[in-house]
Amino acid sequence: MAKQPEMPDFMEMFSNFGKDLKMPAVDVDEILAHHRKNLEALQKAASAGAAGASSVMAKQREALQEGMRDITEMVHNLRTSGAAQEAITKQTEFARKSFEAAVRHAGEVGEIFKKSGEESTEILRDRIKAAMEEIRDAYEKKKG
Repeated sequence: MAKQPEMPDFMEMFSNFGKDLKMPAVDVDEILAHHRKNLEALQKAASAGAAGASSVMAKQREALQEGMRDITEMVHNLRTSGAAQEAITKQTEFARKSFEAAVRHAGEVGEIFKKSGEESTEILRDRIKAAMEEIRDAYEKKKG
């Protein structure tokens, strides 16, 4: 069988095409470094979001455990007290405490979400600012 001629590398063909058209040279390493920084910023932002989600889960677990402790204590107290009025008072107090705990935990969870969102946004904002500076510097370098 006849041996097929070896095909030139795609990047080499693209580079030669650009040279033939007298296009400016493209620094592939610079482009890759730019995109690598973008991907690193996205990874950091995702990590910040994941850390926030983990904190939310921990806070929800803590709230559930606190609620279970309160329920257990209330049931124990109801068993040991005989008076109906006292039982109603304890149930009312439990309901009040439960509502206050739910509101407190909801506020804490909201704050965790807010903080992790702000952190993720700040990471991406910093990367966008750096990318714009890189583009401006590259333009100035080619211009000058």
